[in-house]
Amino acid sequence: MSIAFLNDSYMPITEAKISPMDRGFLFGDGIYEVIPSYEGKLLGFNGHITRMQEGLAGIGLGLQWTHQEWETLCTKLASENGNGNLGIYLQVSRGADSKRYHAFPQDVKPTIFGFTFDIPASPVANKETAKRYTVSTSQDLRWQRCHIKSTALLGNVLHFQEGYSQGNDETLLYNDKNELTEASACNAFIVKDSVVITPPLDNQLLPGITRNMLVDILREDGSIRVEERPVTMDEVRAADEVWITSSTKEIGAVVSVDGVPVGDGQIGDIWLAAQTLFTQHKYDLSLIHISEPTRQAEIS
Repeated sequence: MSIAFLNDSYMPITEAKISPMDRGFLFGDGIYEVIPSYEGKLLGFNGHITRMQEGLAGIGLGLQWTHQEWETLCTKLASENGNGNLGIYLQVSRGADSKRYHAFPQDVKPTIFGFTFDIPASPVANKETAKRYTVSTSQDLRWQRCHIKSTALLGNVLHFQEGYSQGNDETLLYNDKNELTEASACNAFIVKDSVVITPPLDNQLLPGITRNMLVDILREDGSIRVEERPVTMDEVRAADEVWITSSTKEIGAVVSVDGVPVGDGQIGDIWLAAQTLFTQHKYDLSLIHISEPTRQAEIS
């Protein structure tokens, strides 16, 4: 039985109980993160916790936990659950009040919850064995603060279900300018003429930790050109390669968009080079690209 953490205590997950008056339940009033742990080794930990702290600040939820306290929690959860290939889910809600009222309550203690779930082994840079993803596309109908990793994910869930019901693995989203934003649960990249391109960070998309690590790794290596700029859906459909990135997928190679093959319909050479570099450098402590200064102004 898996072991969870709830408000200072570790317990079997079946014993974890949260009040129905908790604002995370009533309003989706909270922030979450998912951190991969491979055999007890946390991937992208500092980036995830920094983003969580920024998200908490962005919704005015004061929780004065340090990186060290979060690391202790994550390490303990991984150990209690066997130190295999695990996703560590962390969630902080504003807490439970005695009434349902939209305004933030005063003197309510945040609810802190964490648990683990099994994830696949870390991806390997191999065209023959790599998972091939298919995606559909849809206009982005979510809220306009997607840079905050809120637990209120109904918009994302509906977009994901739209693609899933069509037999696809993800849904690529675009704004009213016909520009790619991200996917329902991933960031998105295209490759054209050996250049890797991804939308710039703003309120339309989450500053994905894997996304940011990948951009840093590619730029540091220098063998593959990277651009952060608006990407039209026409460019997506004409791309040589399309990728989706997330903490548990790393770099997912997309071979079909709306039923149409991407490029020649096979996993591309740039993906192979990028995944190889990511595998080599993903634990480098020098990877500190979390968010851009303009985003800090938006959040604060």
